[in-house]
Amino acid sequence: MKTALVTGGSRGIGLGIVRALASEGHNIAINGVRDESQVEGLLEGLRKEYGVEVIYCQGNVGTKEGRQQIFDKTIKRFKTLNVLVNNAGVAPKNRLDVLEIGEEDFDYVMEINLKGVYFLTQAFANHMEQNKLEDPTFNACIVTISSVSAELASINRGEYCISKAGLAMMTKLMAVRLAHVDIPVYEVQPGVIATDMTSTVREKYDQLIGGGLTLQKRWGRPEDIGKVTAALVRGDLPYCTGQVIRPDGGMMVGRL
Repeated sequence: MKTALVTGGSRGIGLGIVRALASEGHNIAINGVRDESQVEGLLEGLRKEYGVEVIYCQGNVGTKEGRQQIFDKTIKRFKTLNVLVNNAGVAPKNRLDVLEIGEEDFDYVMEINLKGVYFLTQAFANHMEQNKLEDPTFNACIVTISSVSAELASINRGEYCISKAGLAMMTKLMAVRLAHVDIPVYEVQPGVIATDMTSTVREKYDQLIGGGLTLQKRWGRPEDIGKVTAALVRGDLPYCTGQVIRPDGGMMVGRL
């Protein structure tokens, strides 16, 4: 059975991805920052529903210690990892104009959304490369969930946009680096998805979507991102390493 780690996998988009991969028989490592006691009901529910092994790897991807905890527990339990899904991320604590963002606010977002993702990916990429060199039949892939904010400028959350743009380049770099062992690397750029993170701007985006922000006139759902990720993991988009997939309801389609 293949194994998958989904960071930020206990809620929102991450949980949608967990459900999609578990439904296809993957054993799952879920990363989050909450204490395991707070998600035990969710973990047990997933085990019963999908009949796969589900473990919880508590740790903050934004710290070196947290990343090491996540890596160590995943490998100790599963011995190897086939699928890394980088999903964990945070929104700015304060929505400030780009001319007003302070270094503390900037660092908070970048430590988790970019630096943390980069070095967690680095650790697992080295592990995957070694496994592939030792066993050519070993299959692996890396999927990073970023955002259309990697392309669209929001001047009241510039640090968030910069962090996602950085992930776009990280995907390209890792795709180039791992191509020699045939480990594909993908970026998924969701549009407006209904999660806890977007609940505070629900009214704003209801109006924007109603006014034509997206071609498909609805919010995206976590399960939409789960299905896209599962397709990438299955290899349904072969010959596409380094590419960006945009489940955004047509948001990024240029119109006159």
